[in-house]
Amino acid sequence: MQQKPKAKQMREPTIALINVVFLMLVFFMIAGTLAPPLSGSVQLVETQDLEGREAPDALVIRADGVLEYRGAELTDAEAYVERASIDFPLDDVRLVPDRSVPAIRLKEVSDALRALGATKIYVVTERGLQ
Repeated sequence: MQQKPKAKQMREPTIALINVVFLMLVFFMIAGTLAPPLSGSVQLVETQDLEGREAPDALVIRADGVLEYRGAELTDAEAYVERASIDFPLDDVRLVPDRSVPAIRLKEVSDALRALGATKIYVVTERGLQ
């Protein structure tokens, strides 16, 4: 009786996997260096001691939650809409909240502005490089 030869087991294509991983590594190394690094001799500007000022047409929310527009205290968002609609349409509203304002107050004001017809509300924040 003749025995059938054993079928050869197929090897996994590990060489092909290694090539793919290597090509991906090279791609990400090149893609990561497209923007030249910042020169070591350049020192960035520090803005921590500058006086902060809001934009003149921005609605300010003070730390105690009171609304302010162009230096005048307002009772609610409707008062802002009445004053601001004289100057420009209420499409874009810029909110400048104090960093101590609770998030719930910020949401209340933004929801009230949306209900009054504001299509875009921008929250103006301080941005710094670290």
